[in-house]
Amino acid sequence: MRMITSIGEWFDHRLQLAAPIREAAKHSVPRNTASWWYVFGSAALTVFLLQLVTGILLALIYVPSAAEAWSSLQALNHDVTLGWFIRAMHGWGSNFMVAIVFIHMAQVFLFGAHKFPRELTWIVGVFLLLMTLGMAFTGQVLRFDQDAYWGLGIGASIASRVPIIGPSVVKLMLGGPIIAGATLSRFFAMHVFVVPGMLIAFVGLHVLMVLKLGINEWPMPGRIVKRATYEEQYHALTRKEGEPFFPYAIWKDLFFAAFIILAIAACAAYFGPFGPTGKPDPTIIQTAPKPDYFFLWLYALLSLLPPSLETPFLLIGPALVIIGLILLPFLSGEGEKSWKRRPIAVITVLMIAITLGTFTRLAQFAPWSPQMNAWSGEPVPDGYIHGTTVLERRGALVFQVKQCRNCHSLGDAGGQRGPALDSVAVRLTHDQLIRQVIQGGGNMPAYGNNLSPAETTALVAFLETLHPVAQRQARDAARDMVLSDSKPKSASQP
Repeated sequence: MRMITSIGEWFDHRLQLAAPIREAAKHSVPRNTASWWYVFGSAALTVFLLQLVTGILLALIYVPSAAEAWSSLQALNHDVTLGWFIRAMHGWGSNFMVAIVFIHMAQVFLFGAHKFPRELTWIVGVFLLLMTLGMAFTGQVLRFDQDAYWGLGIGASIASRVPIIGPSVVKLMLGGPIIAGATLSRFFAMHVFVVPGMLIAFVGLHVLMVLKLGINEWPMPGRIVKRATYEEQYHALTRKEGEPFFPYAIWKDLFFAAFIILAIAACAAYFGPFGPTGKPDPTIIQTAPKPDYFFLWLYALLSLLPPSLETPFLLIGPALVIIGLILLPFLSGEGEKSWKRRPIAVITVLMIAITLGTFTRLAQFAPWSPQMNAWSGEPVPDGYIHGTTVLERRGALVFQVKQCRNCHSLGDAGGQRGPALDSVAVRLTHDQLIRQVIQGGGNMPAYGNNLSPAETTALVAFLETLHPVAQRQARDAARDMVLSDSKPKSASQP
């Protein structure tokens, strides 16, 4: 003990950490805050630490390569001792962390802890929630199975709809025009370095503000928050009824955190890890990619919304929600804290919970939007290949083999996931067709890695034949002008 004490004193003499740690552990909190309602913040921090530890262990084996990612996860599941359990702990830890952060935000709102002087604490909490969701999404992409591939395609499609900066955001996400090895490297960097680094910084700031401003007191009906008098009243309360956080209040936090860790371990042992499912292959579109549970409500909503409302909802809805959360402490910074006298706050939380729960349940039955009811085995109708060249007929074969008709219809027969192609040559020029096939766009994945240059050339040649007889195919006017200017002029022309 003397040796340990001497070593501790040696380090403390140089680091000077014992005093601030002791001060943080013994900071005074209102007696009523030693409640089971105040344990969610520390539980979220505990699960985050679990994610850091299990994430480091997984990163020792995981290979962020389009060719090796799926295989490395299979090796973790079947070849590495307890690799499956570490993966399961990490996956279920992500689910628990998202749920706990949501519950913590709801508890903070209902208890009025966003009011003066804790406005900035609430705003940092909003960013922590967003980063937690970002951590969960990037982690799902790293599974790089069939669901992850198509889920990322949907995410890129949503990002591409942002005005002006949409294409740049997609290129930044994917590392190029298509989902490939660079995409996985970028998401690995975001999941392992960028988002965790930001989380650590914001968690540290969040904890610091809690220590400096104090834990929100138990909301008593009739105890009104006023900027002029609140801080004086709070300090008087802690002097009169305050108790040291350690050991008076910490035991419930420790008990609940231990319970959460055991629950995660139990789910990991019983249910096992998440995926990976089949290898990512954009040519196999008989799949309805569903995200993990925390995004299921969004999947159901997009499936059930009319197509005309998807883009406005995706662009306007999230922005309004985030702005509303940030402005909340400034619009409602004073007044009652008790949920018993804030019926609108209670109704808001209940409505949000019921809505998210309902759409999450509907996601189990909601169809992929739009509907797909075709089978690529049906041959391309004879009328579309009659009188075509060898190259165009080869393109029709590529169109058939790559299962394009599962998504696109010809002659009112085929899938409805994408637009009908009977007059696609009227809508898109030669260059636009090539770009759409290679890079994708909307709900269409990029096929640049799945078609050889010869197949792409043949497919585009066939697509250029798809226009009504009375209409010419689309042409690039600027390109035609350049070509006409480059032709040699006759002697009679000036």
